[in-house]
Amino acid sequence: MQKVYKNATAALEGLLFDNMTIMSGGFGLCGIPEHCIRAMKEAEIKGITWIANNCGTDDFGSGILLHTRQIKKMVASYVGENKTFEKQFLSGELEVEFNPQGTLAERIRAGGAGIPAFYTKTGYGTVIAEGKETKNFDGVDYVMERGLKADLSIVKAWKGDTSGNLIYRKTARNFNPIMAMAGKVTVAEVEELVEPGQLDANDIHTPGIFVQRIFKGDKFEKRIEFRTTKENPTGKKKEQAA
Repeated sequence: MQKVYKNATAALEGLLFDNMTIMSGGFGLCGIPEHCIRAMKEAEIKGITWIANNCGTDDFGSGILLHTRQIKKMVASYVGENKTFEKQFLSGELEVEFNPQGTLAERIRAGGAGIPAFYTKTGYGTVIAEGKETKNFDGVDYVMERGLKADLSIVKAWKGDTSGNLIYRKTARNFNPIMAMAGKVTVAEVEELVEPGQLDANDIHTPGIFVQRIFKGDKFEKRIEFRTTKENPTGKKKEQAA
């Protein structure tokens, strides 16, 4: 099976349609599939249900799809500083399903593992539990959460091989591995693309069986969402990602 594609546009060809559900890896702006997101903007698909930890910033990440009003529903745990999201949500234009972050991660993991639902204490007795089934186990109350799956998962990895095996670098190993398992089709963009056997099998985070299409990105912006400075012992200012 040929998995390697020239670029994001080619890798997504034939996979996109209106009103589809898409999972997008990353945390904040770390480890996001930025090439795929831009290609989706250019494809002009509408009515997307977007499952991601957050909605990016106003001009980067998922935020660019909000600007073009291609997303109709967000399933997320944090929406941060995105003013476009705020305006669309408060006006009722954007449907939002908030999740505690751990619950969102487990819903995605469960979906990828074929588990339709699970019980968690998180959110019991709050608005998060409204309309959901609850149950008592050993004297403790739990709320039932459904697993999440998607028509398409888009992920970003540091290294990959032509068979689709992926390695994520440091904190980019966030929502990407579980989302790669939960999509009917998974498209991966990587910084380095090598031949099978060139990755140490012990270092692989996502086996190629979960990845149907892969391409090497030509340039990654890797923006920092917040930049703060502090004095270091030499008296010079040191930049840090926050």
